[in-house]
Amino acid sequence: MELLSPEGLRIDGRRANELRRITCKPSVLKNADGSAYFEQGNTKVLAAVYGPRQPQLKSQTAHDRAVIRVEFNVAPFSSSERKKRSRFEKYGNLRILEIATSIKQTFEPVIISTVYPRSEIAIYLHLLQDDGGNIQTCINAATLALIDAGIAMTDYVCACSAGYIDETPVLDLNHIEESSYETPDLTMAVMPRSEKILLLQMESRLQIGRLEDTLALAKAGCGQIHELMDKAVRDNTLDLVHKYTN
Repeated sequence: MELLSPEGLRIDGRRANELRRITCKPSVLKNADGSAYFEQGNTKVLAAVYGPRQPQLKSQTAHDRAVIRVEFNVAPFSSSERKKRSRFEKYGNLRILEIATSIKQTFEPVIISTVYPRSEIAIYLHLLQDDGGNIQTCINAATLALIDAGIAMTDYVCACSAGYIDETPVLDLNHIEESSYETPDLTMAVMPRSEKILLLQMESRLQIGRLEDTLALAKAGCGQIHELMDKAVRDNTLDLVHKYTN
């Protein structure tokens, strides 16, 4: 399959440096303290945040800060496969735990947990549809849900992926591009204001000479996603103001 045409178009019609279509909305669940829906291309994630609240297990309580807990789940209908997966396949138990741990470690430096001692902040992420870039979509959805819950954070956390196809750096890989053994896949999460990198994950080999271009493209993608997320937060805030003042 030709992933990049001679005209520079990818299989979904995008240029190399174009993001997939993004739809995001905070405050989508009534029973959660904070929630968000994030759709990037055909990858769809629902995030819910509960807390600060009393920890479910007393042994996990920290007297000087909040404990952050992340749970990641995959809907059975998220992909075209319906067969039972083994634990060594794409979304086996080990992979699900790995994704949840990566997301938890990404948010621990950003959430000001010392404001909420002896409490727990639980982040639940549900992958509704998988078309590539699931970790970045989960991180972006979790950011909006945490903001919606009013959790104190030092900055947004914005994530995006980049790779290489036929000597060309490409932004925001979809499932078919990720599945190609010839396409390196790098996922980056940053704080936009300080440009501090919180997550840098490689799924395959990348030549050292291509690393700088790939990092720069992923960082630029994070900047574009930050603008969209910030607009969604501001629009949601205005809707709340109008709702409670009219």
